[in-house]
Amino acid sequence: MKTYHTTAKQLVFLALVTSVFAAGAVVFYDRVGSELLGRLAGAKTGEPARTALGTAISGVSDPSVATDERNNQEVYQAISPSVVNITSTTYVRDWFSVYPQKGTGSGSIIDNEGHILTNFHVVQDTQSLDVSLANDHHYKAEIVGRDPDNDLAVIKISAPRESLKPIPFGISKELFVGQKVLAIGNPFGLDRTLTTGIVSGLSRPLRSEFTGRLIEGVVQTDASINPGNSGGPLLDSHGRMIGINTMIFSPSGGSVGIGFAVPVDTAKSIVPDILAYGRVRRPRLGIVPYELDARLADALELGVKQGLMVGQVVQGGAADVAGIRGGSQPAQVGNQVMYLGGDVITQVDGHQVRTRDDLDRVLNEKKIGDRVEIEVVRSQKKIKFTVQLSEPPDVTRRRG
Repeated sequence: MKTYHTTAKQLVFLALVTSVFAAGAVVFYDRVGSELLGRLAGAKTGEPARTALGTAISGVSDPSVATDERNNQEVYQAISPSVVNITSTTYVRDWFSVYPQKGTGSGSIIDNEGHILTNFHVVQDTQSLDVSLANDHHYKAEIVGRDPDNDLAVIKISAPRESLKPIPFGISKELFVGQKVLAIGNPFGLDRTLTTGIVSGLSRPLRSEFTGRLIEGVVQTDASINPGNSGGPLLDSHGRMIGINTMIFSPSGGSVGIGFAVPVDTAKSIVPDILAYGRVRRPRLGIVPYELDARLADALELGVKQGLMVGQVVQGGAADVAGIRGGSQPAQVGNQVMYLGGDVITQVDGHQVRTRDDLDRVLNEKKIGDRVEIEVVRSQKKIKFTVQLSEPPDVTRRRG
């Protein structure tokens, strides 16, 4: 048997040829390979990605056959013109003078009329709003309406229709943990920055710091979100908005990989009301409830351990019309005055109600005019009411 010996020159030559071949293969795949895979998968050459509603997003290839780098580039190029930079100005008074204080945030163009979706906290208590588009043109904006319960707001600019590129909407209920997401925004005032990550968690409990209500279905992501990203879009790999970036959890104040986005399904359900009424019309019972605990229930001899005790009813509200009673005996409990003696709500449409969040979850699935069956305990007896839901007169302060 012959033994072959390789010289050092031959080894160097072989390594050189191998590296050239490998480099050529990489270039070939980047330019042609993904297209061939697309054909094998049944996709047409250069076929753009399509949204869940079947609408093609121009410039975004099917992410299942595109490299990750190419997908990032295409989504950014296609969607960044839909993202705006919002500068808010608030006038602050000190001991000597009044001076302007500026803040920055992000937003997404949602139609050709100039409406922009952003966070409530981006535009809260502002005296003026300046919006910068991708073409560097600036426009003054006015607030159309707000929803502090979900930390969302809609503002409007008067810009030429050809300058406005609406963002495509996705469906947040179809998200899954591990799914790739991209965020575009203006962190620290830096225009249209792209970060990527995954969906880290779903249905995270996030409470509105403005009204105390739970924001349902919040999306957690490790895509870097920093001050200035608020109000900008969280996107899937097709380029569809699946969330509105709203908050980070950070002991240091910077991104540590825990960001939260309001699901786009929530935005889609409330934006029509904001555009039509300047606010979100929500069906409510028209009550001021108190959450019971076992100790308070025993002290008051209510005959039930848990539930929502009705402290007050709004005159003319749904509960008042149906005959549900509020309390009439004022009492100091801790730091608040409670009105005792009212009905205790234990069930709404067959759902156990122990906390305000329980009640909100049931009512959030209803519409104004819907009828619900409510079970209460009054004088240690169970009574059922059919209540037609309505919007209470004071929609900004009442809970329930």
